[in-house]
Amino acid sequence: MELRVLGPLEVWHAGASVSLGGPRQRAVLAALLVRANDVVTAQYLTEVVWETPPASPESNIRTYVAGLRQRLHQAGADGSRLVTEAGGYLFRVFPGELDMQTFSQLIDRARQAQDEAELARAAECYQQALGLWRGNPLDGLPVGARLWAELARLEERHLSAVEQHATTRMALGEHDGVIGELRRLVLQHPFRENLWSRLMLALSGAGRPAEALQAFQDARRVLRDELGAEPGRELQDLHQRILRQEAVAPPPVPRAAPPAGPVTVPRQLPADVRGFAARAAELARLDAILASTGEHGTAVPVCVVSGTAGVGKTALAVHWAHRVSDRFPDGQLYVNLRGFDPTGATMSPAEAVRGFLDALAVRPDRIPASPEAQIGLYRSLLADRRMLVVLDNARDIEQVRPLLPGAPGSLVLVTSRNHLTGLVAAEGAHPVTLDLLTVADAREMLARRLGTDRVTGEPQAVDEIIASCARLPLALAVAGARADTHPGFPLGALARELRDVRAGLDVFVIGDAATDVRAILSWSYRTLSPAAARLFRLLGLHPGPDTAAPAAASLAGLPPHRVRLLLAELARAHLVVEHAPGRYSFHDLLRAYAAELAVEWDSEPDRRAAVRRVLDHYLHTARDACRLLDPHRELLTVEPAESGVDCQPLADRAEARLWLAAEHSVLLATIARAASGGFDTHAWRLAWILVDHLDYGGRYHDLAVTHLTALEAARRLGDRRAEGYAQRGLGGAYAQLGQLGQAETHYCLALDLYAELEDPVGQAFVQLGLGRVLARQARYAEARDHAEQAFELNRAALNRIGQARALNGVGWYEAQLGNYRKALVHCQQALLLQRALADRRGEANTLHSLGYAHQHLGSHQHAVACYQEARELFAGFGDQYNVADTLGYLGDAHDAAGDAGAAGDAWRQALDIFVEIGHSDAERIRARLSRLRAGYVETDGMPAAGR
Repeated sequence: MELRVLGPLEVWHAGASVSLGGPRQRAVLAALLVRANDVVTAQYLTEVVWETPPASPESNIRTYVAGLRQRLHQAGADGSRLVTEAGGYLFRVFPGELDMQTFSQLIDRARQAQDEAELARAAECYQQALGLWRGNPLDGLPVGARLWAELARLEERHLSAVEQHATTRMALGEHDGVIGELRRLVLQHPFRENLWSRLMLALSGAGRPAEALQAFQDARRVLRDELGAEPGRELQDLHQRILRQEAVAPPPVPRAAPPAGPVTVPRQLPADVRGFAARAAELARLDAILASTGEHGTAVPVCVVSGTAGVGKTALAVHWAHRVSDRFPDGQLYVNLRGFDPTGATMSPAEAVRGFLDALAVRPDRIPASPEAQIGLYRSLLADRRMLVVLDNARDIEQVRPLLPGAPGSLVLVTSRNHLTGLVAAEGAHPVTLDLLTVADAREMLARRLGTDRVTGEPQAVDEIIASCARLPLALAVAGARADTHPGFPLGALARELRDVRAGLDVFVIGDAATDVRAILSWSYRTLSPAAARLFRLLGLHPGPDTAAPAAASLAGLPPHRVRLLLAELARAHLVVEHAPGRYSFHDLLRAYAAELAVEWDSEPDRRAAVRRVLDHYLHTARDACRLLDPHRELLTVEPAESGVDCQPLADRAEARLWLAAEHSVLLATIARAASGGFDTHAWRLAWILVDHLDYGGRYHDLAVTHLTALEAARRLGDRRAEGYAQRGLGGAYAQLGQLGQAETHYCLALDLYAELEDPVGQAFVQLGLGRVLARQARYAEARDHAEQAFELNRAALNRIGQARALNGVGWYEAQLGNYRKALVHCQQALLLQRALADRRGEANTLHSLGYAHQHLGSHQHAVACYQEARELFAGFGDQYNVADTLGYLGDAHDAAGDAGAAGDAWRQALDIFVEIGHSDAERIRARLSRLRAGYVETDGMPAAGR
């Protein structure tokens, strides 16, 4: 079957055209083909087919689908390709059938050829891709705005391919061959200056400078007459160079960027709001903006939902985003920018972009070091996708602007307490301002929560509650929760209680005296028991973003069982939310209110003591967790925890890993909070304790950031030993990030500090780190020298664990140098010592090294046995990277022994893990499997890091 959408819609089978029926039936098929192999909802199809839908569009859609199946069947084609699914309809397309998919594949091949400097092959692929276009996509078929935006994006890719094809052909000296196509396209797209510049370059390169100069005048006339603008700098500079008869060269042939990671479809939207009510006008406004997204050419549509605190901006944004999520098939990104966080911990654009790159499954080693480059990568990833990006709770345009995509196709929804007028003026953002609810809408909101009968039964009390809540959604939600919790209370009593509380409070005004949010929050707060009220206040001091019961117990200095009861009381009052079992968070207004109350009611020494207790909780529990991960890891000596601290008990490595994963974001925030709050010792110690956790998880950027914080804290303290730990941690982080120059710098600074402190064990650790940096550059002889120095330093310090690990390092580098028998001697000595000392972590690394040496000496059975034992040990530590790495080498050993089946099994297991953790070594394993399928395997010569 041939399916064609790059021009008039056509379906061909067995050399004959298939009749597809009337325009609306054809439009249904067009929508299914544009989103081939994906489920398309009936709502989506309705908006494609009709401007004004009939009373029962679903019935009509079913008729059209049945008609398409019948026509395909009559033509001898497979009508079962059109499948009815639970969520809608799906058209199955196989490779090579749909011209739109073939076009994309040929463009990808062309870009790959460009990257490999094979310009003739690239030009041929572009030529084939462009040859698939028979006119405008779905020409002659009326389509709605839903399809229009996707077709506009497809046309943009077409024009980009034309430009790159022309550039490639000109680089091959084939200027004459592209002039005709470029002349045709500048007539169709007269405002696209890239096409004009390539036409001028082609004419000039073909020896026709007069025509090139005339092309500039034509472009200038069109731009001035139609847009009132002069040509851009690039076009003007090219014109001047041709006038001066200077040699002009085509722009550089684009090179394909390295793949940033596996394709993923992020679904980050928070849960929709229960009982969402009203806001019909604002929802219609957002719908209209979305429907008009194709009218603005290359601009990215941005909506700014603004309004006072508690007016329901996030609720509206999340509700609307869920309503239209199916229109963004490539996913939805969401981030809370914490623009008005009471702790002042506003999220930076760099932090937000890093979170988006993680959501888009970009491998850590593919993420650039600089924030600017990370923003560029983020925009590149979104350039060919249709995504919804929700930027919640933004403070200002500087926080938002770096997060805007650079190419059309996506839509950005921003919420802020500020109007962000600069974004409206400069980026053409659409403002959507939320005001207080009308009385009718407020009544509907309460009816959704409390039931229509209860609200209509006491209309006067409801009106008084609405007035007391100032028609503010947040205040109404709190009041509604109070009423909902006590269904037997008359609403009149609740209205009087609310009125009485207002009279005795200081005014907390948002905009004017009518919007008194503090009254509502105070009312809920005053219903708490004294112990729950104190816990609520202290939670305002927690680093965030959420807290577990043991941490809350430490904050309050109370037993965990007592705090769990208090947290349940707070949750019933809707002052905290148990968003996951045993984990609690609250709205930023509530956090601000809690912090304000803490300042008012709790003394500065009491507040500082509470913060110290929670920092002790995280420091000591994290230390226990990391001791379970590796009992022989160098651990810090820390003072006993303060009285009242609850250190969460962890039974084994599995519990330790679960706790570290659950508390990951909190631990990072705790380090930052400790440093900013005058607890520098906690800051650097916690950063060091978390090294293994961050390293095992591939969180190398977090490793670098936490140790930069630790370094500043150590310097404020004047603690040279702490500075040594921080420099050493930075060396390891930058080595993993591939920034080997910075890694070497920080390791050398650490080495100087440890020498100054006369700490041979610290020096030995750094020598091993320097060895790993050199090994990544294939400088194995120098790396071996550093491992030998580490051995001598550990021997002088009587550190037997360190001696064994250094011996393994020496053996590994000897093996990399081809000295396999020497490697066996060193590694066997290390293994004997590690087994005597029960150093399972070191034993795993050494077994891996022994497997490598045995493999290259032809002792394949010994190699397999060593690798298998190493894998089991690494698995016990939860070290997924080293499990996968060992499986890769195990596959090599099986293959060398002639057991291709076992080799393939090991490599596939390794690939699954590398893909899961997003590590670049997945490419190495894929290459192994590809060669295996082709009938041979040749292991690569990539530099091997130290073990």
